[in-house]
Amino acid sequence: MFPALHHLRLGARPTLGATRAGGSPRGYLSQENEQRCRGLLETSTRRYRQEAVAAAVLVTLCSVSGYPALLYTLRSSTLTGHHKGDVSFPGGKRDSSDQDVVATALRETQEELGLHLGAESVWGVMKPLPTGRGLTVAPVLAHLGPLECVCLSPNPQEAQNHGYTHFCQQGRYSYTLPVFLNGRYRVWGLTAIITDLTLELLAPSTYRRRTRPPSTR
Repeated sequence: MFPALHHLRLGARPTLGATRAGGSPRGYLSQENEQRCRGLLETSTRRYRQEAVAAAVLVTLCSVSGYPALLYTLRSSTLTGHHKGDVSFPGGKRDSSDQDVVATALRETQEELGLHLGAESVWGVMKPLPTGRGLTVAPVLAHLGPLECVCLSPNPQEAQNHGYTHFCQQGRYSYTLPVFLNGRYRVWGLTAIITDLTLELLAPSTYRRRTRPPSTR
């Protein structure tokens, strides 16, 4: 389990350009869009629920005051290791008792956030992504519903895609990753990649991903 002591909400109110390009952002969590996303994820969900993926995270969709948002956890700064204090999705390594990656993501979310979510809240499983430490993580997309109905204290500040970080190896740019900023909080690494892919899935007409996610095979 990834320890989490703080919780925050990263979301964005609509801009005029976004509304014109793809309709009201409130529709991103509509039943119609949910069915569209479930359909797009049907093949990968069937496949990766049958594979023994090492870890899973729950990509926690929710709404705040009617607007779509994502719920993240903030890892404790007292932890040791490279990722202490990082913003992340709830999740962790697969347990031997977990039936599949969906069970892993739901169990970890219950342990971290105290949220008891049923399988009906899960929209599907996205393609697993490799970490820099040799693990493979499956993002499981789920909808929590209105955050006001959940016993958490979300951060009311808005967030935005602040840009992209270019990584240089041996004098040449080798790859680019998205970065999201929310005040003093930074969403980067695998969490930012999953966020990038999720936004493209939810709002393909208004959000354009400009990076290629790493592949496991």
